[in-house]
Amino acid sequence: MSQPYDRVILGDLVLPDGVMKGGYVAVRGETVAAIGRGEPPPAVETEDQSGRLIFPGLVDGHMHTASSIGWPGIEGATLSAAAGGVTTCVDMPYDIPLPVTDATIFREKVEWLHRLAHVDVALYGTIRKDGGAEAIAPLAEAGACSFKFSTYEYDAVRFPRIEPGLMREAFAEIARTNLMVAVHNEDQELVVKLTAEAKAAGHTDPIWHCRTRPPLAENLANLAIFEIGLETGAHVHIAHSSLARGFDIAESFRRSGARSSGEGCLHYFCMTEEDIVRLEGFGKCNPPFRTAEEVERMWAALLAGKCAYISTDHAPWQRERKIYKGDIFALGAGLTGMQSFAPVMFTLLEERGLPLTLMAKYLAAEPARYHGLDPKKGSIAVGSDADLCVIERGSFTFDEARILDRPEFRHSAYHGRALRGRVAATYLRGRRIWDGEAVLAKPGEGRFVPRQHDRPVALA
Repeated sequence: MSQPYDRVILGDLVLPDGVMKGGYVAVRGETVAAIGRGEPPPAVETEDQSGRLIFPGLVDGHMHTASSIGWPGIEGATLSAAAGGVTTCVDMPYDIPLPVTDATIFREKVEWLHRLAHVDVALYGTIRKDGGAEAIAPLAEAGACSFKFSTYEYDAVRFPRIEPGLMREAFAEIARTNLMVAVHNEDQELVVKLTAEAKAAGHTDPIWHCRTRPPLAENLANLAIFEIGLETGAHVHIAHSSLARGFDIAESFRRSGARSSGEGCLHYFCMTEEDIVRLEGFGKCNPPFRTAEEVERMWAALLAGKCAYISTDHAPWQRERKIYKGDIFALGAGLTGMQSFAPVMFTLLEERGLPLTLMAKYLAAEPARYHGLDPKKGSIAVGSDADLCVIERGSFTFDEARILDRPEFRHSAYHGRALRGRVAATYLRGRRIWDGEAVLAKPGEGRFVPRQHDRPVALA
């Protein structure tokens, strides 16, 4: 084209099929206009990230901005996302004081996003415990990218258990939209029974969080939700499998004709039961950490193509709600994960000698695809939003004090973790919003991203 590009960014591009060394991304407006290597084309601005790796901006397919302080939490969560190379958050609906159960609440949340968000955000919807399946079609029309239910109840209003009969009715409605429904997968009755027994016996130290939520609790829930999905035709997705067995179960249901899948969270690829003993409340999440052997099985499942994508399940609780004082059951369950996502995943791949293309695929392209945000999000491709995560190799240490969220949320299970890379820059729609030291985006510069199409997700 005769006119120069608005911006050209130089660096080594991490693409699905390999790394393009000495490459460039040319931006016109907010989208990628060209990619290539060698002599860069003329541009109004050229930003030299030579020697650094340029990934697609990460798409976190599972995070909570508003579960602890309500919609004002959007600001801090997306601020830390920008610093962590996450350019699109897919936010859960379990907000304080009310979950996103109808189109009116949904549209109100979108307004808050446009006031507070530093990065782009897509949204889940859900239903009430006492019904609400009739709200599914309007939520889909309002732009929801997916739905979320739970088989375990944390709060009867904010985060309820959806009983099988209502789940069956709702799944049938969701099947008509071609959207995915993710499910928190822990069996209520088993966990309640084991927890009561542990408390009665005085077992309240951290390891008992793992003992009272055993693999069986996950697998019972997995079987139930996939059976309902098989009957209704809905695409049913494990919201966070800590077990390779979960991916095997999803695969077996696919062979029977079901639309079934599951994601893993980053911590299940590196944290073990020993870590909750060390971290105490700061390592409490649901499902809990598993054994070192299970971590290896998770990696094997990922490399076999059985895991849909990797997410953070970022769920920040105030520090005082994570401090262990003798009863692990009294503490909030959830980890912070925005700023650690890219550097920890990059480090794990480097330590294991695995291709960096896995990060581009499972932390960007695939979550965007599963949530119907492609081709706008998730890829460095002509026509896609110019969202980029720039990684600089080196020797670094993750410091929770540098988390760019409210002071009470500045804690991390990865504090002190040695890293082989850091996020040196983040670009959102062609504009640099993180320069390695400060977030340059203002609240409200992030946008709501509705689902881009109504095609069903192609499953292997």
